[in-house]
Amino acid sequence: MQNMEYRKGDPFGTHRVISPEGVLPQPADVIDNTMEIYDNEVLIDVQTLNVDSASFTEIEKRADGDVEEIKNIMMGIVEKTGKHKNPWTGSGGMLIGTVAEVGPSYDGDLRVGDRIATLVSLSLTPLRIDEIVEVRKDIDQVDIKGQAILFESGIYSILPADIPQNLALSVLDVAGAPAQTAKIVEPGDTVVILGGGGKSGMLCCYQAKKEAGVNGKVICVDGFESSIERAKSVDVADEYLVANATDAVGLYREVARLTEDKLADVVINVVNIPNTEMASIMACKDNGMVYFFSMASDFTKAALGAEGVGKDVNMLIGNGYTKGHANVALQVLRENDKLRDLFAQLYA
Repeated sequence: MQNMEYRKGDPFGTHRVISPEGVLPQPADVIDNTMEIYDNEVLIDVQTLNVDSASFTEIEKRADGDVEEIKNIMMGIVEKTGKHKNPWTGSGGMLIGTVAEVGPSYDGDLRVGDRIATLVSLSLTPLRIDEIVEVRKDIDQVDIKGQAILFESGIYSILPADIPQNLALSVLDVAGAPAQTAKIVEPGDTVVILGGGGKSGMLCCYQAKKEAGVNGKVICVDGFESSIERAKSVDVADEYLVANATDAVGLYREVARLTEDKLADVVINVVNIPNTEMASIMACKDNGMVYFFSMASDFTKAALGAEGVGKDVNMLIGNGYTKGHANVALQVLRENDKLRDLFAQLYA
């Protein structure tokens, strides 16, 4: 039933913050997840949560892989905080669902019945989970019965008609990575991608190869032979390397070998485990760019570590949003049939 008298809401959702006072919803410890919307909010009937890789990996580890315990941990996080903000990684993920109600003061194009993927983190999204229906551990997706709130400032993507929704969700969850790659990689660059055999890694490899062109070189690095073979099967890089991203010196030597000691112009880190900051920095040449997309990155370690080894590199924090990022990510699937077919097998 629609609300007849709507409370006035702030565009950034600060009216939902319970504690501490004076902060935005993302850094807040607890937010209000009652599903009676304010005048500028959008109510969503949620179908699927796509938990970010670092967060799901941590939850699965703490649950010892047990599905019921994964459910308990996720339900506990939402019950305690009003949102799905992993207390150990600080990250969330995103969701797909159907617009159920739109506040009369909402300034946007959404209408009741629209099928959307939210492009803002679950770590700031008011969420209520009534039931967890299915946990798909292999792709970090969780089907639920529940609802969520999209703030007026929240970004989203209407689900495309030409791509299956779970496939679109898995790609849109990491849309910032290939879009930022498109912005920072230039023709002729040598690009090293750590975690290149994973979902965001293969998208970044493809985009980097496209931007670097025939005079550039893309080196796909992953810790697992199976992941490297998967990346090879869709031909997204020029060189493939099985290496441990927590072994900074070992990786530095391998990248130096593959680049004739020139190292990389751009290093992109999409690894979902901690302690990979120094490998990223050491693989990069002076005045090059290191892009930390992974939420497992520790930016204090990165800053102090670069200073400690005398590396003059530019470091970019992995902002999950850049203008047009949803279109960039979906376009990769439209351009590369091999990658689309692989992702369809894995995620749809």
